[in-house]
Amino acid sequence: MQETLETSETEETAAAEPVVASAGSRLGSAWTLLKQAVKGTQQDYTEGSLSKAVFLLSVPMILEMVMESVFGVLDVYFVGRLGADAVAAVGLTESFLTVTFAVAIGLSMSVTALVARRIGEKQPEEAARTAVQAIALGFAASLPFALAALWTRPLMRLMGAPASVVEIGWGYTAWMLASNASIMLLFLINAVFRGAGDATVAMRSLWLANIVNVVLDPCLIFGLGPFPELGVTGAAIGTAIGRSVGVAYQFRALASANGRLRIERRHLHLDRRLMLHLAKVSLGGVGQFLIATASWLGLVRILTPFGAAALAGYTIALRIIIVALLPSWGMSNAVATLVGQNLGARKPERAERSVFMVGLYNMAFLLGVMFLFLAWGEPLIAVFTSDPEVQRLGAECLRIVSYGYAFYAWGMVLVQAFNGAGDTKTPTWINLGCYWCFQLPLAFVLARSLGYGPLGVFLSITIAESALAVVGLLVFRRGAWKRQEV
Repeated sequence: MQETLETSETEETAAAEPVVASAGSRLGSAWTLLKQAVKGTQQDYTEGSLSKAVFLLSVPMILEMVMESVFGVLDVYFVGRLGADAVAAVGLTESFLTVTFAVAIGLSMSVTALVARRIGEKQPEEAARTAVQAIALGFAASLPFALAALWTRPLMRLMGAPASVVEIGWGYTAWMLASNASIMLLFLINAVFRGAGDATVAMRSLWLANIVNVVLDPCLIFGLGPFPELGVTGAAIGTAIGRSVGVAYQFRALASANGRLRIERRHLHLDRRLMLHLAKVSLGGVGQFLIATASWLGLVRILTPFGAAALAGYTIALRIIIVALLPSWGMSNAVATLVGQNLGARKPERAERSVFMVGLYNMAFLLGVMFLFLAWGEPLIAVFTSDPEVQRLGAECLRIVSYGYAFYAWGMVLVQAFNGAGDTKTPTWINLGCYWCFQLPLAFVLARSLGYGPLGVFLSITIAESALAVVGLLVFRRGAWKRQEV
């Protein structure tokens, strides 16, 4: 009997060993893959495992998105210690820079699409030429915003800023407008790297920029050590220097012989035709950003009559939602690269499979976020406010908006699939229809005409985002994007 037991135990151990070894092997492979994603790899995204390609692109893009959001958070965190007027100046400046970000994001979409297509076609020379034209176009686009810095005070007064805000914040606004080229180039050159499949360099440039920013911000704001005490203006200077350091790193990477895309002296000439083509394709991207931004502002206007608690709850919930969506945006950006490169390689089926694969991954992730919001809505809002009414309304917003996450996951991915194919007009028209022609009227009717109040605004977000995903999928299935020429 004892021998039988020992024999049985030996057999069970022997059977378990491959399972343990297999689990350990999978864990080791995942860790190796993660290190490759952060370190960078020369993976050809038009060949081999598609799930591996998605992982290698998504990880650095997710980290890049996190770093981009840190800039604004850091400025508000440090400036918050200077008082309400200083914070108001930062918020007002962000409204000025909305157009700058719209142009930068719109250009970035077209740059990613064109560079990815040329890389997929195995034409690195054309990809390098495209990158040069994009950088030149970015410089040109930044000039009007830089000139606006000469009229900072009148612009702030025009926006209704009180005299105290103008006095304390005009230097901050002037510096941010004057240095907007660093914003433009940081976006554009990172779009070049993403299109080339070199997402790790894009991630590193923002990490470096943020490290410089987090060191300089408190030093220049509060006058630490040998630095002068510049108040809120110091935050702008620190941010401008940080972004400029990031741009310098980008230029160094573009000149490196080890990158996927290298710019050499022979590429440094202007091509008016290509620049105009980039500008034309980018118009759809600019429109997408402005339509979405205006829609959110419209919702705020509809929500305002219901009181400060409703507005505060919505604002806090929106900040939490944006942070929670960062991984989703990273995965969606990976789709743009995969679609662009595989269309260039004449592999539309692989491009389509990448969209559905990332859509499933994104849906699984956002369903997890939904359950988190459903279970922990109040505690999450309570981190930012102790007002019970704000907590209640903010948690309600989190819960209601999260009900549409299964749809929203697909909407994000499909929009970036169109953009990656170079079809920026289709998502622009979809946004216009779903946001301006559907969401805003629906929010007004539900909130005011039918008396649902803030709940009606929250419901309109869920319904409109779900509708956008359904419309996007129907248009995507028609397949016109596969034949898009860029």
